Amino acid sequence: MPVRILTQEQVTALLPMADCMDLMEQTLRTLARGGATLPLRTIVRIPGDRGVFGSMPSYMNPPDAIGLKAITVFPGNEGTRYDSHQGVVLLFEAVHGTLEAILDAASITAIRTAAVSGVATRLLARPDAGDVAILGSGVQAHTHLDAMAVARPLRRVRVWSRSGDNVARFIAAASRRHSVMIEAAPSPEAAARGADVVCTVTSSRVPVLEGRWVARGAHLNVVGASQPTARELDSDAVSGARFYADKRESALAESGDFLIPKSEGRFGDEHIVGELGDVLEGKAPGRRGAEEITLFKSLGLAIEDLASAHFVSRRAAEQGVGTVMEIGGLRHD
Repeated sequence: MPVRILTQEQVTALLPMADCMDLMEQTLRTLARGGATLPLRTIVRIPGDRGVFGSMPSYMNPPDAIGLKAITVFPGNEGTRYDSHQGVVLLFEAVHGTLEAILDAASITAIRTAAVSGVATRLLARPDAGDVAILGSGVQAHTHLDAMAVARPLRRVRVWSRSGDNVARFIAAASRRHSVMIEAAPSPEAAARGADVVCTVTSSRVPVLEGRWVARGAHLNVVGASQPTARELDSDAVSGARFYADKRESALAESGDFLIPKSEGRFGDEHIVGELGDVLEGKAPGRRGAEEITLFKSLGLAIEDLASAHFVSRRAAEQGVGTVMEIGGLRHD
């Protein structure tokens, strides 16, 4: 059977941020309506704490599709020529189970992760939010700035990272894509103070954002940590915010940002107000006032990769993009 292979550059060109945000909203609604099957990801930890290998299978309808993301996450790649996230998404059709496409996973992960944060910002941030702080300066910092610019008209952007050189490179590249003023902040506190939206997209295992720095009425997109023992926010920041998840099961199993303050007795499972899809579907309340702090904890869902792969594969076929190869799948008697 013919299988379409799509590279990092091709995926990026076929999946603009605004389109992906609309797609992720539809996908989260499908999840809330019960139209998806996705177990928790399987993680293999590489000895020496070098990184992890993850497997994320899923099925969803609509669209009627099956997929699997196989990906490595090596945080030590930050600052090198290698992306920290590398792998492929395998897209199968759900009538005969044949493989349809193989897509670069790094680009899909980068775009769809930020797009979901964009949906959360569009849904939960104050309507006048336009002062953005980004903690981190890697791939997700770039795509999150793109998503924030779609979600709200930006007035000011402050960026902090442990590497000043990385921040300088980030500002140079981002300034070519966005007309807003982008400033380097000397500390995470300086970046976060007074910000309407804060995105934490670091590889840190310990808090980089403290609750006492967060302005009243701010919205937080918490993205970097995805292990029960790692977190980017301190307990005050999490306990003082209305907490939303991409998937409740994932937050209760994988989010150190939630599990560590819970283990300290700061709150129970009821601290999760709801999933983003529940808010979109009117099953859970959103922001209740201008002074509330809202927090979206992103862990990433396999159906986000699946929906992105299906969208990109269809668009690629329409435009004749990618390499088509015969791999197999037909029965030989």
